[in-house]
Amino acid sequence: MPLMSRKADYALLILSYLHRRPERGCAREIADGFGISRSFVANILKELCHKGFVTGRRGVHGGYVLQRPAEEMNLAELLAALDDPFHLAECNKVGGEVCCVAPICPVRGHIAEVHARIHGVLRTVTLAELFRPPQVECVAGRVGLEMVETV
Repeated sequence: MPLMSRKADYALLILSYLHRRPERGCAREIADGFGISRSFVANILKELCHKGFVTGRRGVHGGYVLQRPAEEMNLAELLAALDDPFHLAECNKVGGEVCCVAPICPVRGHIAEVHARIHGVLRTVTLAELFRPPQVECVAGRVGLEMVETV
């Protein structure tokens, strides 16, 4: 099961579009640009408005803009706003069910630590980092130059 839902994935696409076009974007342009259903984009934009990621304005000069700079938003915040909170295992789910072997489980604590570390990484990844174009560098090889994408 992927960590990110389709809704969160599309929300990233929508936010990246608005990040690149600070003058405004509309649901129709975004949907057409990515080949996504207009109604799905509109629903995600509505939720992003309610969660404080974008601001919408109606009318002829209306559209959507980021409510905050992408540098001030992180991946953990977006995932938590759109999906159930991330949890690596059921025993790490806040308010979740604890399995019957939890009291004697030899890995529960370690899984909780891995969970905390992953969540910590997600908090450090800003949306601006995700929206940055990939770095490309030339690497000299035996046959010639090769373009290599670096992260």
